[in-house]
Amino acid sequence: MAQNALEQHLLEATRVVEQQLDAEIEKLDRMEDDDYEKLRQRRLDAMKNAQKQNQELMAKGHGKYYEIASEKDFFEESKRSKKLVCHFYRDSTFRCKIIDKHLEILAPKNVETKFVKINAEKCPFLVERLRIVVLPTLCIAIDGKTTDYIVGFDELGGVDDFPTEMMEWRLGRAGAINYQGDLVNPPEFGEKKKGGILGFSKTSKTIKGRDDEDSSDEDDW
Repeated sequence: MAQNALEQHLLEATRVVEQQLDAEIEKLDRMEDDDYEKLRQRRLDAMKNAQKQNQELMAKGHGKYYEIASEKDFFEESKRSKKLVCHFYRDSTFRCKIIDKHLEILAPKNVETKFVKINAEKCPFLVERLRIVVLPTLCIAIDGKTTDYIVGFDELGGVDDFPTEMMEWRLGRAGAINYQGDLVNPPEFGEKKKGGILGFSKTSKTIKGRDDEDSSDEDDW
């Protein structure tokens, strides 16, 4: 009797599983027409909405890296765009040109964020207010408020030839762009040296003063 009861229990369990499978198959069969079409339409609508949003952002200056002329422009841009990355630069600072190169690559890849630059020598009030003391400095503003800074190259590997992926990762950590990779561990490149921030060595020095045109080090403001 015990054997018969066990067999009966197994048969019942098998019937339940078969009924569940039949229900799933029937559900998939019903989706072949109406539900699949609805799912396809929802995806098309989402793509259209994303494209429309990108077009609206590009009309506001997103998708490119450009210079703004004044302190007033900085405040206006930070209000117009949810996410703003502003590079404070000086023509005589060599490393500012390295930052330019990377931001020109990242701007069209991250349309959700506005990328601009401003000449630090032409906005002394803003430099003082934001406490910019080293060039280059990237100021990150979200929802009109300054949330983070990238000062010099220490957090970018401490070398002049860091890859764009390193800048992309750091901006992702700041929430400035929609980064899809690993936010905990930075991209590996070259020979990592122990010490410094996030496992990288710091730059060897900073050059004080405003007239050192040949320096590749960051300049104190």
